[in-house]
Amino acid sequence: MLEGRSRGELSRVALKRASRSRQPALSSGQRSLSGKAGPARIPRRRRTEDGQHLLEQLGLWLGWILGNRIPTAQQLNFRTWTIGLVLVIALFLTGARLIYLQHQQAPMLQERAQAQQRAQLRPFIPRRSILDRHSIAKQQAELLAVDRPVYTLWAHPRLFGRRTPQDIAAALAPVLRRPVEQLTEQLSSTNRAVRVERWVSQEVADQIQALYLDGLELVSERQRIYPQKEMAAEVVGYVDLDHQGQAGLEYAQQGLMERTVQPVTIPRDGYGQLLAAEVPEGLLQSRETVLQLTLDMRLQRAARAALKTQLQRFQALRGTVIILQPRTGEILALVSEPTYDPNRYFEFDPGLFRNWAVTDLYEPGSTFKPINIAIGLDAGAFSADERVYDEGRILIGQWPIQNYDYHQRGAHGWMSVTDILRQSSNVGMVHLMRRLDPRQYYNALVRLGLNERSGVDLPFEPASRLKPLRQFVTVPVERATTAFGQGFALTPLQLASLHCIIANGGWKVQPHVVRGLVEKDTDTLVWGSAQPQPVRVLSEQATLSVRTQMRDVVDFGTGQSAKIEGYEIGGKTGTAQKAGVRGGYLPGKRITSFVGYFPAIRPDYVILAVLDEPRGEDAFGSTTAAPIVRSIIQEIITLEGIRPNAT
Repeated sequence: MLEGRSRGELSRVALKRASRSRQPALSSGQRSLSGKAGPARIPRRRRTEDGQHLLEQLGLWLGWILGNRIPTAQQLNFRTWTIGLVLVIALFLTGARLIYLQHQQAPMLQERAQAQQRAQLRPFIPRRSILDRHSIAKQQAELLAVDRPVYTLWAHPRLFGRRTPQDIAAALAPVLRRPVEQLTEQLSSTNRAVRVERWVSQEVADQIQALYLDGLELVSERQRIYPQKEMAAEVVGYVDLDHQGQAGLEYAQQGLMERTVQPVTIPRDGYGQLLAAEVPEGLLQSRETVLQLTLDMRLQRAARAALKTQLQRFQALRGTVIILQPRTGEILALVSEPTYDPNRYFEFDPGLFRNWAVTDLYEPGSTFKPINIAIGLDAGAFSADERVYDEGRILIGQWPIQNYDYHQRGAHGWMSVTDILRQSSNVGMVHLMRRLDPRQYYNALVRLGLNERSGVDLPFEPASRLKPLRQFVTVPVERATTAFGQGFALTPLQLASLHCIIANGGWKVQPHVVRGLVEKDTDTLVWGSAQPQPVRVLSEQATLSVRTQMRDVVDFGTGQSAKIEGYEIGGKTGTAQKAGVRGGYLPGKRITSFVGYFPAIRPDYVILAVLDEPRGEDAFGSTTAAPIVRSIIQEIITLEGIRPNAT
C-alpha cells in the first residue's frame, strides 16, 4: 500500500516509472535493434528528450557550483579563490579604467561637460556703416554704406507634398513680383533644391512665411547696401558676395569695417536651455559705432555734376575732381568719371573699380609751376619781382622748348615772376629755375614729397616718380622740363596735396578721407585716424607770394574762366602732353587741368580738376577744367553763405 512505503521507496518507484516512460515504443514501420534490420533512424522525440537531459545535467553542474549541494571543504576553498580572483581582476580593470579616464581623457571629458553645461553666445554684429562728415546724432550725416538682413529663398520640390510647382508658383508670383510662368519653369526644372530668389527683404520674407507652403526655405544672409549708388563709389568701394572688400575703403579699411564682440558664456539648465537670468545686461545693446569720413556729400554732388558737364562737352576719356582742406589734409570730395554703381558692381568694367585719381601717374604740366616758383623763392634763387627775358622758344642742348602760344605771339620779352605765372610761360620758367643749384632743386622736390607716396588711406597708391639725382643734375633738359611740369609723374591726389603746402603757408600735411569711429547716438569720436604732425617745408613768405600771384592769374591771366565777381580766387591752368606707356608723348593727346584756391589768400579749399584727352581745338585747362572749379566754388558760396569780397 502506498501509505506503508517509505519516502525513499516512493522515490525509486517514481524514477523507474520515469525511465520507462522515456523509452520510446516501436512504431509499425520500425524494428528493434535485436530483430531483423530496419532503418536505424533516431526519432525526433528522442532527440528532443536528449536535449532536455543535457540541460538537466548542465543545471546540476551549475547547482554544484552555486551550492545546491553541500560542498566539501576542498570545493569551498576552490570557490573562494575563484570568486576572489574574479574580484581582484574586476578591481584592477576598474582602476585602470579610472586612471585612463582621469589622465588621458580628462581634458576631452571636461570640455564635453562644459559644452553641455554652458553655451557661448556671440551676438550678430553687422559690418560697420559708413557716413559722411556731418553730425550723425542730429541726423545730418548722409549714409554711404550699410548692412541689412536679407534672405535667399530656396525651393525643395520633393517636399511640396500635394501641391504642384504650378501651385507654389502661383502663390509666390504676387509676393516676388515675377511672372507665374517663369517661376513654374524654375520650380519644375529639377527635383533638387532650387534657388528661387536672392536678396529677399525682411518684408517679403514675412509675406512668404505667412503663406505656410511646404518645401520653401529662407536662408538668412547680409547684404551691403550703398544708398548713394555711384555718388561716392570711387571712395567707398564695394564688397563681394562673401562680404569681403574689393575696392576703395571697403578694401583698404577691412579691419575697421568688421566689428568684433567677445563671446559671452551663459550656463544651461538640466534640459539644455539657456538660463535667461544669467544673460549679461546690454549684450544685445552694444554701443554702435560707425565709420565717419571727411567727405562732404554736398560738394561731392556738385563736383560730379560739374565734371560730367565738361566731360560730355569735350568728349574726354575720363576726369577727376579733388577738394581738400589745406590745413588738415581732409578730403572733402573726390570724384572720378566714369564710375560704377557698387550695388551692381558685377555689371561694370573692372577697370572702373580703380580710382585713377589715386592710382594713376601723369605729368601735371603748368599746374606745377606755382610749386616750382615757391621752391625758388624759398631758396632765395630769385625774388618775387625778378624779371627774365622770354624769347618764346629756346634750345636746351638739342631739345627745343617753346611756349604754347609761340606761333601766335613769338617772344614775350621781359617778364616778371607774376607775368610768367599769369601767362604760363614755359621759357620764363626755365630761365627762373636755372638760377637754382641743380642739387638743391632736386632735394627741394624730394622734401616736398616727390619720389614717395602721399600716405592717403585709400588703396593702391603708387609713389610719384622723379628722375634719378645723377640724371637730373647732369642732364640740363631734365631740369628744364621739370621747370614747367613735365618729365616726372605723380597722381592727381599727390598734386593736390603739394598745392596744400602753398595754400596753408608751407606745411606738409597728409591727405586722408577717414575721420574715425564715431558713436552713432552721441557723435563721440571713439577712435580717430592717426595723422602725422605737419612738417614745415616752405616758408610762409614764399607761399604767400605765390598765392598772391595765383590770384592775379584768375583776375588777369589764363585762369579768368574761374573768376567770380566779388570773390578772390587763386588758380593756375595746366595743359600737358600725354606721356605714352612706352615713353615719349602721344601725338594729339593732352591732359588739361586747373587748380584753384578759395579764398585766394587764406584758402579753406584747394580744388583740382583734371580731364584726360579732351577733344577739340579749344581744349585747354582754361576752357575745360577752370569752369569746373568755378562751378564748385559757386556751390561753396551758396552752402556756406559767404558774402562777396571775402578773403
